[in-house]
Amino acid sequence: MSAWLPTAPCTPQACVEAPAAVRARTVPRAVLRLTAVLLLLLAGLALTPVGGRIPASLVRRWCRWIVRAAGVRVRITGAAAPTGGLLLVANHISWLDIPLLAAVRPARMLAKTEVRRWPVAGALAARGGTLFIDRDRLRALPGTVARISGALREGAAVAAFPEGSTWCGRAQGTFRRAVFQAALDAGVPVQPVRIGYRLSDGTATTAPAYVGDDTLLASLWRVATAHGLIAEVEVRAPVPPDGTPDRRTLARAAQPPDATAPAWTHTVLVA
Repeated sequence: MSAWLPTAPCTPQACVEAPAAVRARTVPRAVLRLTAVLLLLLAGLALTPVGGRIPASLVRRWCRWIVRAAGVRVRITGAAAPTGGLLLVANHISWLDIPLLAAVRPARMLAKTEVRRWPVAGALAARGGTLFIDRDRLRALPGTVARISGALREGAAVAAFPEGSTWCGRAQGTFRRAVFQAALDAGVPVQPVRIGYRLSDGTATTAPAYVGDDTLLASLWRVATAHGLIAEVEVRAPVPPDGTPDRRTLARAAQPPDATAPAWTHTVLVA
């Protein structure tokens, strides 16, 4: 892996809350949840050939169903995302972020090439128009930015996680600037979205995090066996392209206001 790639200090051992002992009666419920998620993904895979004719409202509902099927309640606040070319950006904590961002507005996802190898979801992503980025090849980045810009000019929405790595949610990384250049080149607004996870009593939780050397299966099981998980999605005001002179300024404007302040202390604690 290239040294220039963004990394987070988060690891499952240091950051992710250890799940409570799974009771025997919880296992069938967790299996049922994961089965429901799988069936919804398979249904989406079967419908990808006609995806362009499916109403956006139904796609948003389907994405919420996936998260709800995993046992996670969804709360979306803020204004609806605008139509036309749009770059959606959000902080990145969990695999749940992907359907949550699509629940705000269906979009072509920007994802690392490794996602292609995910069971079921990888095939769904590829057939759904995902723009893949080879993070090990820095020289391929300008071409990726050009493809994103082209999709935005055509009126599509593109969703990205500019941190370039997942964080546990206690702290977040800095938004990388490259993807914002595509929005500037295409002259489209940026839609910032803030994602967080809480328990039913209101306390923040890192249980859904998918960080470090964690495995997708372990994260899936942790979510499916959890109780009272709530996903909070805050849709902030769009940032117009004409008010930002460069990608650095645009990335800073889209960055959640509380994301960078605690990051260094979190890094020290984890280290």
